[in-house]
Amino acid sequence: MVTKTLAPKSLAAVVVASALAMAVVGALAPLVGPASVNYSRAWAGLSPDYEILFFARLPRVLLALIAGGGLAVAGVLFQALLRDALATPYTLGISTGASLGAVLAICLGWSGWGPVPATWVSAFAGSAAVLLIVLAVASEGRRMSSFTLLLAGVTINSICMAGIMFLQYLSTFGQSFAIVRWLMGGIEALDYWILAWLAVIVTAVAAVLFWKSREWNLLAAGEDWAAARGVSTSRVMLTGYLAGSFLTGSITSLTGPIGFVGLIVPHALRLRLGADHRVLIPCSFFLGAAFLAVCDTLSRTILAPLEIPVGVTTAIIGGPFFISLLKTRSRAA
Repeated sequence: MVTKTLAPKSLAAVVVASALAMAVVGALAPLVGPASVNYSRAWAGLSPDYEILFFARLPRVLLALIAGGGLAVAGVLFQALLRDALATPYTLGISTGASLGAVLAICLGWSGWGPVPATWVSAFAGSAAVLLIVLAVASEGRRMSSFTLLLAGVTINSICMAGIMFLQYLSTFGQSFAIVRWLMGGIEALDYWILAWLAVIVTAVAAVLFWKSREWNLLAAGEDWAAARGVSTSRVMLTGYLAGSFLTGSITSLTGPIGFVGLIVPHALRLRLGADHRVLIPCSFFLGAAFLAVCDTLSRTILAPLEIPVGVTTAIIGGPFFISLLKTRSRAA
């Protein structure tokens, strides 16, 4: 794989344009909905604009921005880690482990701890358990290869999916509905303190990954290529797997599995901009955030007052777009 290198000015311009796109979506999305909202009235604390903006729409848009950016960055990371353009944040089973934990909490009727729902805690615990299991299986002494990591992740993913189907088979009608709803993924208005800690996690991990962009560039070209240039491939792969899994598990525990964001955005940017992670990581973060926020806005407005699960919207929009992207690439080749 040949890494396309952009000039510093071009790199900065692309990143700034992506950041502006996210900012525009973040500013306009809270205004869209069945009820009109006036920013000046909302900032003045006048009802109902104040309640609609700050308690219903803004937290939801912020969650979509944070989750979309994090999933897109995780997608970039796993595509480099596994050297597979079709890899997603869910390829290695982290999301399925989180889903299994949430489904178990639903079936057992756990109510939660204080303001924290049991599904969040159980989902995060499930993702952490899968992370440790895959890590134990894929590690060969001090060495870790992308091949064994992929096989371990896919195997654990299948086991967790079987567990989900078994629990759903044993569940009641109400529990089955709740399970299906969780598996579709969703964006909800959460408390600002939850959004704050999630933003800190996603931003910090994305910053560390951007700082190691050179190592991801080398690793994407092959483990032998990277090792010949002084990169400790086992350490880099371990760091990448832990970082990507932590991102995916943290987001999925709050939103459920939301597909296509971590596949489409990084893949489309790689086709347009090349494989330089100095530009791929920040642009994926900004455009992934904008993409999920737009999808969530459509989900809550198209059939208002009914809402479409955002995972369904990302699939409906992302699927045809990805197919057209592949056809365009084939014609160009």
